[in-house]
Amino acid sequence: MKLTLTFIPTIMRGCSNMCSYCIVPFTRGFEKSRPGVKEVTLLGQNVNSYCDADANATIVDGQQYLASGFVNVVKRKNSGIRFAELLQRLSSINSNVRIRFTSPHPKDFPDEVLDVIRNHPNICNSVHLPAQSGSNEVLRRMHRGYTVEAYMNLVEKIKDKIPGVTLTSDFISGFCGETDEDHEQSVQLIKNVQYSYCYTFVYSMRERTKAHRRYCDDVPMDVKKARSQQLQSEFRKGALALNKTFIGKTLTVLVEKESKRSSGFWMGRSDGNLKIIFPKGSVNCFDSSSSSSVHRRNSKIGDFVAVDITDASSEVLKGFATRIVPLSES
Repeated sequence: MKLTLTFIPTIMRGCSNMCSYCIVPFTRGFEKSRPGVKEVTLLGQNVNSYCDADANATIVDGQQYLASGFVNVVKRKNSGIRFAELLQRLSSINSNVRIRFTSPHPKDFPDEVLDVIRNHPNICNSVHLPAQSGSNEVLRRMHRGYTVEAYMNLVEKIKDKIPGVTLTSDFISGFCGETDEDHEQSVQLIKNVQYSYCYTFVYSMRERTKAHRRYCDDVPMDVKKARSQQLQSEFRKGALALNKTFIGKTLTVLVEKESKRSSGFWMGRSDGNLKIIFPKGSVNCFDSSSSSSVHRRNSKIGDFVAVDITDASSEVLKGFATRIVPLSES
């Protein structure tokens, strides 16, 4: 049987946000969460909107389930096991298993979710926070349910509560009516946040969406592409500066596969979802029964290793592995 390092089951499908540019609610339906099971993959269109209507769920009347300054544009149920409790339960099963989740919606990051991430070392310090635009007017037309100010307040709260967190995002270029000023506001948001990665897309009109009914796809394709390329360029500047701050530090890395560029190197990821390349070879390994008993063995796929970072680009870090580390001790 081939070794599988990651298991990604879907915990919910669909989307109830009804963003004006998006066809997902019509192709996949509104959000439907699956009941809790012993093994789950944290994957969903809005994964942190998870809500299982379980009779044994912990319910707190009046509890704030949304990030401050964000609103639901479609009425949601307020009972059941929510995402924070799901994370809490999963992270407690095995402290030597890392937990990631994607794709979330920024509105569904109340303090309780951030606190669970902070308090459980095996939940990765990487948060995908789709912005879509840095313009309040564009966000309004997109039906996103928040302002740039609310988004930035959430960014600052996440950085404050989760030290060392890395943020990634999505941006759409050329949405209906987007002006040069709107675009520059997206550029500025990327500068302000300093994402480790951004996924940028040119807007494409979808039938049956609110945008299709109400708005005109009036931004020329060449302008959309140019704006998308500028967003990519700007994020890479910030990512390079961010990645350089890791030089001289030691990161815990999961060895995932052989590097595409050289058979003599491994490629792995930190809990911040940063790609790291390092040479294969022997590393220190402590016996589980004695922290003073050390032997050396070759690192292999599936190991958590401590890597001393020596170099960085906007896309990858480089370094040298020194020892095998149990995730619970990293």
